[in-house]
Amino acid sequence: MRLIFLGTGGYHPNERRHTASLLLPEIGVALDAGTGFFRAPERLGTQTLDVFLTHAHLDHVCGLTFILVPMLQGDITRVRVLGSAATLNAVKKHLLANEMFPVMPDFEWHVLESSMALPGGGRLSWIPLVHPGGSVGFRIDWPDRSLAYITDTTAPGDYTDFIRGVDVLIHECYFPDNLSEWAAKTGHSAATPVAQLATDANVGRLLLVHVDPQRPDDDPVGMASIRSIFPNTQLAEDLMEIEF
Repeated sequence: MRLIFLGTGGYHPNERRHTASLLLPEIGVALDAGTGFFRAPERLGTQTLDVFLTHAHLDHVCGLTFILVPMLQGDITRVRVLGSAATLNAVKKHLLANEMFPVMPDFEWHVLESSMALPGGGRLSWIPLVHPGGSVGFRIDWPDRSLAYITDTTAPGDYTDFIRGVDVLIHECYFPDNLSEWAAKTGHSAATPVAQLATDANVGRLLLVHVDPQRPDDDPVGMASIRSIFPNTQLAEDLMEIEF
């Protein structure tokens, strides 16, 4: 299974990173639709697209407006947007209000079920996360592999069992340890708790996303410290692809 990191930053884009979006191109599934979502159509391996939203903050949903033209041109024939009822209502009421975006895309809207079948034999489940305005985390299990995506929450949280044993954990890491006091204040995560969480949950691989856009340097979170706790850690970059 191939995974493309369309956007790996948080809050706002910078010269290095767009905001949150992941794509599983072979099965037409995206997780979040931040500014990096504009990259999805040309990398999509299907004509249909299911977009699972963690929450309605703009850095995770604004890219929904970017796929209107590919839909009108017929390059994408169906888009389903899936999220909590509150998230879907916020997107429709605010992001897609006529005063904000004058053409309502022909999306299909679906409230998340507790477990949902995906193409390719996978099943997606979700868990509520603690974050201002709310958020959810996703886990996808196939017969021979698994993936979890946790963003916009403060590690370690109450989701260790939910992610336990996944092959790939994609987790936000907005702050380095010297700014850890801001994690709880903002509903985001600092480096050491994320690394310790990966260890405690016995995951196979940790990839860090949703990093601070004010830090466009090569090491915005302190990778040496993180790898001293969980060695199999990588800082994700925009347009990075992995096979798992």
